[in-house]
Amino acid sequence: MPGFRKIKDWPEDERPRERLIKFGEESLSDSQLLAIILRTGNGTKSNAIDLARMLLDHYGSFRALDSASISELCAIEGIGTAKAAQIKAALEIGKRLLRQKTGPRKKITSVEDIVNYYKPYLRDLKREVFKIMMLDSRNKIIKEMTISEGSLNASIVHPREVIREIIRESASAVIFVHNHPSGEPKPTREDIEITKRLVKACDLVGVRVLDHIIMGDDEYTSLADEGLIRE
Repeated sequence: MPGFRKIKDWPEDERPRERLIKFGEESLSDSQLLAIILRTGNGTKSNAIDLARMLLDHYGSFRALDSASISELCAIEGIGTAKAAQIKAALEIGKRLLRQKTGPRKKITSVEDIVNYYKPYLRDLKREVFKIMMLDSRNKIIKEMTISEGSLNASIVHPREVIREIIRESASAVIFVHNHPSGEPKPTREDIEITKRLVKACDLVGVRVLDHIIMGDDEYTSLADEGLIRE
């Protein structure tokens, strides 16, 4: 291929891995960082940098790349299951790093704590996922789990299942979180109704519902702030 050069033939200061070691990871472009993850290109057609640029041009951002499935990634020329798995693993490490700032036993002090905890995982999902975060009497996280996964438009949440998990973990308070794949965090009539049912069920077992947060694209709605949940 005219103009094709293997990265090992480049000057040392231009090679992504060597550049990272010498100048630090912040000196690398997005495509250079991704090239290190990919390690190799596509035979004699492209090197790792070319392949990384093609991926970023196709998806537009790491965020969009993260929302792609393994099969979608493998549909890109030069990306097999091994490279797709490497990409997904690297992006997952980044998300877990963000979550460790609000890890287990962390005290929840604001809505922003919850949003920052869930945002990397929920904002780009193509299906609706309903989660519950269980807290102790000092508002420290005991456990968080997925209660239901639904279609693009709705998830099915049964108060009986929620209460069973709350009692099992001896939680004193809970926060509900779910996403709207449409990107619009405004609560629907169904959201408000299920919140009322969950609050009523929790009241029966003496558990406080602190909030129900709906995650959109880059925005969220707190039903407590909207006055729809009162302790």
